[in-house]
Amino acid sequence: MARHDGRQFNELRPIRLIKSPQRDPAGSVLIEWGNTKVICSASLEEKTPPWMSQSDGRGWITAEYSMLPGSSDRRIHRDRARNNGRTHEIQRLIGRSLRTCVDLRSIGPRTLYFDCDVIQADGGTRVASITGSYLALCIALKKMLDRKLIKTMPKITQIAAVSTGKIGGEILTDLDYKEDSSAEVDANVVMNENLEFIELQGTAEKASFSKKELDQVLEHATQACERIFQIQNQTLKEWEVLS
Repeated sequence: MARHDGRQFNELRPIRLIKSPQRDPAGSVLIEWGNTKVICSASLEEKTPPWMSQSDGRGWITAEYSMLPGSSDRRIHRDRARNNGRTHEIQRLIGRSLRTCVDLRSIGPRTLYFDCDVIQADGGTRVASITGSYLALCIALKKMLDRKLIKTMPKITQIAAVSTGKIGGEILTDLDYKEDSSAEVDANVVMNENLEFIELQGTAEKASFSKKELDQVLEHATQACERIFQIQNQTLKEWEVLS
């Protein structure tokens, strides 16, 4: 089976990263992943949520996600009531993933809000949001250091995410919308630089899958994340954010 765009089974779509598409957030990144485009921004607030203890000095990282009305071939309604189950699931996934990057005590008693706004959707919006938000986090922490809001640069654990799936009995990496909509199995994998798993989301959409196929999914995801880590590291070096 050949992929409709000519890619190999384990090949990523092109990834392009643009620094600071927005001027005012502590950090912002536009990630273009194939035809999917997401603005990931990190905003700093000098307080933590009311439910958190104010005595232990920990900060908090949270995320919001939205698809803008013109991001798809049909108009997406704005989620004003915040009652969209898919939206809640994705933004919680992004927040959980980002909180594994740093010790929350290292950012002090403040909150980093990540807004992931999809301006064009062609599959993989959640994994693009996580991958781009990691870079926005690095920019934000560097800016906090430069402004002397923190004394030292926190140790940052690198994260990335990728989609995989099964189509026509074959395991494929990085599904676009056309592939995702016809997939027999759909999976999203979040990993850190130690090649440890942060989150696994796998669903039998049209057919069940075997342990062997699950192992193939994880192997494809691991290889893809290793390539994404290289792209992230090279980008941060070019941006002079991390040495």
